[in-house]
Amino acid sequence: MNKPRYEVDTQGYYGQFGGAYIPEMLYPNIEALRERYLAITSEPSFQQEFQALLRDYVGRPTPLYWAKRLSEKHGARIYLKREDLCHTGAHKINNTIGQILLAQRLGKQKIIAETGAGQHGVATATVCALMGMECMVYMGKLDMERQRPNVERMRILGTQVVPATSGNMTLKDATNEAMRHWINHPTDTHYIIGSVVGPHPYPDMVARFQAVISEEMKRQLIEKEGNPFPDYVFACVGGGSNAAGAFYHFLADEHVQLVGVEAGGRGIDSGESAATTALGKPGVLHGSRTLLMQTDDGQVVEPHSISAGLDYPGIGPMHAHLFDIGRVTFVNVTDDEAMKAGVALSRTEGIIPAIETAHAMAALDQFEFDKDDVVVINLSGRGDKDLETYIKWGQY
Repeated sequence: MNKPRYEVDTQGYYGQFGGAYIPEMLYPNIEALRERYLAITSEPSFQQEFQALLRDYVGRPTPLYWAKRLSEKHGARIYLKREDLCHTGAHKINNTIGQILLAQRLGKQKIIAETGAGQHGVATATVCALMGMECMVYMGKLDMERQRPNVERMRILGTQVVPATSGNMTLKDATNEAMRHWINHPTDTHYIIGSVVGPHPYPDMVARFQAVISEEMKRQLIEKEGNPFPDYVFACVGGGSNAAGAFYHFLADEHVQLVGVEAGGRGIDSGESAATTALGKPGVLHGSRTLLMQTDDGQVVEPHSISAGLDYPGIGPMHAHLFDIGRVTFVNVTDDEAMKAGVALSRTEGIIPAIETAHAMAALDQFEFDKDDVVVINLSGRGDKDLETYIKWGQY
């Protein structure tokens, strides 16, 4: 019997998902990336610069914090992987550091990106300021309104923020606009995609840059528990970069239960949701074959989540594959459940989480743990950017 394959194959597929479905104009860019990303990122000079920046600029390793009161509440040994303590306030900086170094070595002069919650946009603006490169970030007009602090952070850092006004003016639409820009400027511009989505090699490349999360977890668990393997790892999933990083070094260890938490929105039967594994079907979105929410004739269904970072109609092809083969358990929580969990964490541990992360916290209520179970939750971002949303929700 063949063992399941978790890594991408040479054609850019995870099982039936992945590939590169791109316009002809982008073929030279994608082909150059595909041919060179593994060689460039494995060069000693690249790794030396990458690791030094992660340590001295980003602040890695991030702590693995034993949440004593949360553990008592749920009857398990619960740890929080504190990606919220990274420079810029989320895990996104791990990937943007890697991609800006790659872009330099590819001879690119300009950077574009898309962002939903704004954390990837801020992380991209940050590394462009660090390296003195011109930067343009596309962001849905609705997201610009509900994530205003991050818009201003990007502008202070010298980045042009361009509103996407099509569709429901959220992450999908920002990604469409960024792709369109790249098609028109293929030679001098590198597109820093913020999640494990898009055409190959982006899903694999972003997952590799984010894999530092689970690499650190294993070392830290040996120190704290005498065992590198937790019983559970929880992470929220929009496109899925923080989850890819949190799961990466545990994929082959099938005794570790991996839980991906999607945005149920107002409920999966409400017509206002972003729970792709519950509602999606295979199709092509933003350059790869994956699971996405779509109508019977293949039109993308507009997603909904109170969290700008989870408001996406699909998931990355790696996650689609992990769902397809049953390696990751996918669950979903509603807007209200996530908001309540965010407030509960704030009052239990003194940590206000990003609303994305609050979805992962809320999923704990769907599981029964043994008292000796070791549970790690990837606390992917801090809640500063979401204060307006917390205030509007108002139930605290």
